[in-house]
Amino acid sequence: MPSHRERSTLPSLSAESALSFLKDTKGTLTWSTRDLAETLKTNRREAPQALALLQAQGYVQPARGTDQWITTPAGEIVSGAKPPRFTRESVEQALVALKDRIKQSNRNPQAPFRITDAVAFGDFLLPGRARVQSADVGIRLVRRGASPSEPRSASDAQAERKFLRDLRAKSALLTIRPYADWMRRRSHRDLQ
Repeated sequence: MPSHRERSTLPSLSAESALSFLKDTKGTLTWSTRDLAETLKTNRREAPQALALLQAQGYVQPARGTDQWITTPAGEIVSGAKPPRFTRESVEQALVALKDRIKQSNRNPQAPFRITDAVAFGDFLLPGRARVQSADVGIRLVRRGASPSEPRSASDAQAERKFLRDLRAKSALLTIRPYADWMRRRSHRDLQ
């Protein structure tokens, strides 16, 4: 059995969290280990371990002659990165409108779900970006009147997808998906 020291050599960052950072790097030539550590709110000892795993997968490579990194085309593909085409202001406006829809939905007793967590993250949070990608938004839903331990059915999952689609309101400026705990551990903006 591995010792405690050996087990702790793997970073505690989730793959989804690391890929969300790679998505944020689209539109930048290079970035640093510090950028990764600050965005994912991890310590400086863990960041190089995460980079080693990303490099082993072919998602990042060191920039020649610097302490900077480059996200490879494979890293952009696997992270779902798109060319930054929106203004930061338009994404901010879409998030304000979404926040209002969340409040309205939670006040509506006829709504099938209550939104318990909503966080936005993405390159719109980074300073100095003229153009950004759509904001990623993680939303946790709880069916009104359901017990937390009640199992989710396929029809519940379908109803959740429809509810999230409706909440998005056909905005290309937002990418809404089910909430996961790692979303709150990285740099983000609360929408509640």
